[in-house]
Amino acid sequence: MTDSDPQTAERTEVVGVGDADDERVPDIPADAVDEAERLTRLARAAERREDDAAAEEANVYRTRREELVAEHDYETRIRDEDDTLVLYPEEWLEDGVVQLDRVENTDRGVEVTLSGPGDPEHWQEVADHNDDLVAAVADDAPAHEANAEAVAAFASNHYAKEIEKLTAEEVREFLDEYYPRNAWPSDTQASLIEESVRKLFAAAETEPPAPVEDQ
Repeated sequence: MTDSDPQTAERTEVVGVGDADDERVPDIPADAVDEAERLTRLARAAERREDDAAAEEANVYRTRREELVAEHDYETRIRDEDDTLVLYPEEWLEDGVVQLDRVENTDRGVEVTLSGPGDPEHWQEVADHNDDLVAAVADDAPAHEANAEAVAAFASNHYAKEIEKLTAEEVREFLDEYYPRNAWPSDTQASLIEESVRKLFAAAETEPPAPVEDQ
């Protein structure tokens, strides 16, 4: 079992165009999206081992992923051309193919880049490192825990990088694009986000890049 199939491009080309005035967000929670991505990466890591148990283990991860997203009435696909995990509402599909007349708001679709400039071969090590930074921030400042988790998910899943290795451009991408679209923060959390990023870099004993460096 693999993620790819010949109709992936046809199914995913509709994401990204639609009614920009419709404010409905994806129906699947951000933590479920992050878990779906984690399971996808674990499946890939298992397949790279190429031992007798690898294929079965990969299938277990993918089955868990499909069960997880199905709980929210979503399905997943891998878009091969740009290595992207795509999550669709089930109601968009008929016999596995997107029906364009059912796509009332493409913001309900979710796209997650699986390739990045970091180190995907050691994704679990990177994720564990970032989780340790989150735990350090949470112990010191509990109000920043949810924000720290969002930063860790972005760094681990989208770039396979340690948080302290994020560039200024990547931090800006997180603040401007990922955070408001995927973390769905409260007003209080949003007001703290730049401080949360600084705390993560401090936990890693590293100076943060612009745009969150201390003024």
